Amino acid sequence: MGTEHSKNERRRSMVFLRKGPKLPAWEDALLSGKEPKSLLKRGLRYVSLSLIMKGMTSAPDFLWGLPEVQKLNLSRNQLVVIPPSLGKLDRLVVLNLGGNCLKCLPKEIGLLRNLKVLFVNMNCLTEVPAEISLCRKLEVLSLSHNCISQLPLSFTDLTNLRKLNLSNNRFVQIPLCIFALRNLDFLHLGSNRLESIAESVQYLVNLQIFIVENNNIRCLPRSLCFIAALELLNVDYNAIQTLPDDLYLLRRLPRIAWNPMDKGLHIAHNPLSRPLPEVVEGGLDVLFNYLREKKEHN
Repeated sequence: MGTEHSKNERRRSMVFLRKGPKLPAWEDALLSGKEPKSLLKRGLRYVSLSLIMKGMTSAPDFLWGLPEVQKLNLSRNQLVVIPPSLGKLDRLVVLNLGGNCLKCLPKEIGLLRNLKVLFVNMNCLTEVPAEISLCRKLEVLSLSHNCISQLPLSFTDLTNLRKLNLSNNRFVQIPLCIFALRNLDFLHLGSNRLESIAESVQYLVNLQIFIVENNNIRCLPRSLCFIAALELLNVDYNAIQTLPDDLYLLRRLPRIAWNPMDKGLHIAHNPLSRPLPEVVEGGLDVLFNYLREKKEHN
């Protein structure tokens, strides 16, 4: 009986081995003779293609023959390189390359003249190609969690950019080209190596959310106080000892905030000189009154 049982087990194992693991959708579509276009989803706004978490180390060649794609998601694979053929997808509006192993982007990315949203976060980039500035319609750009320390000067041409995430990189100063992006309303530079914020920050007149937490910033520039649109200012985990007297001008900051998602002034974990720690504990109104009175007496 034991011998018969072991034979049945071997048969089941052989059937399993013959079937093999299920192929990813994109590979199965090719091997079964289907048209790659069968992977496209036609929504109300975009023709999209999603190849998330397929274990790909290179993008399948059929991609470059699908010029109608407007939204492409290749995130969370192991892609090492994106070929110049990317430039053929010139109708792309949204491109997600996040969570791969990319060390660079092809200069042909500049051919994506309709691109509005680009995610290249969580890769191994050390630089950004100057040609990205040709994507003049770009509104949202995430380059977080890379190894970038500078941006090309041509970055100033991205005049439609509204949201920029450069967190978790290697910037020691805020690139000057950023201060030319007057339409920015969100700027994240947390977890870099910043030691200061240039007075030129005042040119970002539409900035509503400014995050520079977890850096080495020692003081805030007075010009920061003139960005009237600011609703969230996060300077947690820095080396700030004093605050500019004009900080009370930031009237859209609703409170001293402790939750990372809350609007307001985030100033925890800084070596503030006395009596600022006690004043901050009293709330934003108490802090602003203190700074206003201090300025009047000076």
